Amino acid sequence: MEEPTQDKIITLEQYYDPMLAHIMRTKLEDNDIPCFIADDNIISANPVFNNAVGGIKLKIFERDLQRSRELLAQQGNLHEQDHFEIDEETHAPVICPYCASTNVRYGAATERKAHWLITLISALLSVLPFYTRKAWHCFNCQRDFE
Repeated sequence: MEEPTQDKIITLEQYYDPMLAHIMRTKLEDNDIPCFIADDNIISANPVFNNAVGGIKLKIFERDLQRSRELLAQQGNLHEQDHFEIDEETHAPVICPYCASTNVRYGAATERKAHWLITLISALLSVLPFYTRKAWHCFNCQRDFE
């Protein structure tokens, strides 16, 4: 008697945008490739965990790997549509210089870099610092840059 072969489940792609992950799942299912999304509920419940779990994973059977890659290649690189911020001065997409991610936003800097005089005045007056530094922040590597 022959043993049934076990199909190994593998991760085809990882996405940080839930909508893009579900679009790609639908494209594969429309072409009769069984697949499912993993870690979507964790990220939906608390988006802060997105980097910790490695994004939303599109899972397929290993036997469908080649066909799945061909279908996704027909769509082009949709990760480029994941997210883009445009620099107002250069009119070019902003890319993190540390990890080359486009998952960035401009706003209050997360790294505290206050001048010693501002810190001293704030401590003496018992108020919060009145100076806020603005910078680009990368959500993939968690670093600020100019």
